[in-house]
Amino acid sequence: MEESGFATQDAAAERWTEIYKAKKAAPRGRAKAERIARYGAMRFEEYAGEWKAGQRDLGSASVVHLESLLNIHLLPLLGSRRMNTFDHKVVEGFLQTMERNGVGLAAQANAFDKLKAILLDTNRLDCSPETLRQIRTASDDSLLLVADLMSGCGMRNGEAFAVNLDNIVADDVYRITEQVNRTTCPYERLKHRKVGEYRDAPEFRTA
Repeated sequence: MEESGFATQDAAAERWTEIYKAKKAAPRGRAKAERIARYGAMRFEEYAGEWKAGQRDLGSASVVHLESLLNIHLLPLLGSRRMNTFDHKVVEGFLQTMERNGVGLAAQANAFDKLKAILLDTNRLDCSPETLRQIRTASDDSLLLVADLMSGCGMRNGEAFAVNLDNIVADDVYRITEQVNRTTCPYERLKHRKVGEYRDAPEFRTA
């Protein structure tokens, strides 16, 4: 599109810079909008299926445990819900329903952990911008810390529960060296790593 002339070369250069930036940003904006449209409208059952397929580091026992939580607790109550409709009230209603159904505290905690992990994953896809904030504010301070560590440092549940100040090895680096076994509770080595091996989380990116 042809524009009218500019009073100075600086004004013209500034305008063309704006046009260039707008064109450069447009594909990314469209891609984000497409992700939001696709995954936001997706039902929880379908999204959880895709998420489960991506958990390639789980052992056979962990896969059985995950499928049990999904099939017994999560999918019957949340399977048909669209991903962009989750908020803290939905999560609280889910917990209250488990309580009314007589679900034990350990099973409630495990089901909440898996629901939280799946909903935090939506933050990476930008399909529910409010989800992470709502998950972070729906729980007490200990679970808030776990949510921040999982979303900001890419930690698994057990790794987040094993966090300690001694493993902050630089201002922007946390060294992940161990995890908590949520069934038996003791600290143990990281999954798929030998004793003494670790991985570094390069930065905290809390929302």
